[in-house]
Amino acid sequence: MISHSQDNTSERVILAVAPNGARKMKTDHSLLPMSASEIAIDAARCRDAGASLLHLHVRDKAGHHSLNTDLYREAIAAVRRSINEDLLIQITTESAGIFAPDEQMECVRSVKPEAVSLAIKELAPDEAAIPVASSFFDWLWNERILAQYIIYTPKELNWFLNLVKRGVVPGATHFLQFVLGRYSENQQSSLEDLEGFLALPSESYHWSVCAFGKNEQSCVLGAIAKGGHARVGFENNIFLPNGQKAPDNAALVQGIADSIPASGRLLADGRQTRELLVNTLKS
Repeated sequence: MISHSQDNTSERVILAVAPNGARKMKTDHSLLPMSASEIAIDAARCRDAGASLLHLHVRDKAGHHSLNTDLYREAIAAVRRSINEDLLIQITTESAGIFAPDEQMECVRSVKPEAVSLAIKELAPDEAAIPVASSFFDWLWNERILAQYIIYTPKELNWFLNLVKRGVVPGATHFLQFVLGRYSENQQSSLEDLEGFLALPSESYHWSVCAFGKNEQSCVLGAIAKGGHARVGFENNIFLPNGQKAPDNAALVQGIADSIPASGRLLADGRQTRELLVNTLKS
């Protein structure tokens, strides 16, 4: 298991794992976890490799992306039985072209997870969506659910910052997920994609990066060196930097964990990750 010393939590790196996502199947990788038991086993391995946050997707019996609340509860319970509170569990509301905003929000209200990821472009894409989205964001805040807002482009970031300024998204400090390469050719990310995302109004913002394709590791390590956090896993990439298929999600986590000390930072464990992110609910 990765060792975590007691240095300043604010300097720690949150290393998240997204082990399956909404689209890949066993045909993409035989060890893509889909059932609750597979997810729990994978989560434990990733925890041991250095992950402190699990970005959780669930699948139905046919292997398709789902927001079914019973499936979420089953998967969360399985992970907790496997590793107790060692990982912060973050469910997703991703639409994947299937679910409407009301279905996405109802899922969260029903599950009441510890943490959730939300795509601004899906829940608050324009002025017409603001009244309903604002009510939902207020509910998350009042329920003390740790929200991470997914941002795909610098233009979306400017829109999000506008929503914060107007009070549509409550609070002054937030946890953001920048997705690099989502609209690049063949979804191959580059660290250069990050530059347009760094116009944040305060150092108190926490931000993380995920990246597509063979450049995943170089992108997230570059982001860590700039003060960010990282998310890796089969959702976005199944390959090692040398181009070979990764044996499992834990190998992708381990590759980042082993390289973090060179940045002058240290990994956060589950407790430190919670401590860092709970501060976003105090502003």
